[in-house]
Amino acid sequence: MTIRNHPTRVRGAALGALLLCLTTLATGCSMNDADDLGYTPTTSEVEQARTRTKEISSEIFDMIGLPQGRTTPGGASASTCAEDPEHLFRIRHPWSVYDVSEAELKEGFERLRQALPAKGWKIVSYGPNNSKARSLELTADFEKERFAVNAELWVGSTDPKKKNLIGVTVVSGCFRAPEGTDLKGLY
Repeated sequence: MTIRNHPTRVRGAALGALLLCLTTLATGCSMNDADDLGYTPTTSEVEQARTRTKEISSEIFDMIGLPQGRTTPGGASASTCAEDPEHLFRIRHPWSVYDVSEAELKEGFERLRQALPAKGWKIVSYGPNNSKARSLELTADFEKERFAVNAELWVGSTDPKKKNLIGVTVVSGCFRAPEGTDLKGLY
């Protein structure tokens, strides 16, 4: 998903979050070495996997609890897993919630931190990140379905061009495409 009409830092944060989530999920996607993977990828049509990833994103949005906030438009994108690009793919869904007060964003971020473990997620990192702003960040894994989420709280900027927001990226583990599926040209 391309984040439109938002500060460059959001795009950078989404890319950084993706890399962090992919690292978190980096148990591998090789079908030849299931021991490295630790699980057998679920067979799924791309659109079915995309739908499930958007459902996970909606659950994250509900945990944040800011229905009055605006969210970035767009959808979940699919890409091949480098370990077996002819058969394996993953889904990535970056988005953000904004246009609420700084206090509401902080409360929403804390609600997310508290709700994730209650919903079966394991928080693997939490605290200020390494950015100049030292933004609060969390990464969590949902091992039951092989998803990861990275969320960053962007508040306190004095630059009027930079919106206060919570940036979220949900990334799936690798899925196996059904036999005969052509994964070239995924988006």
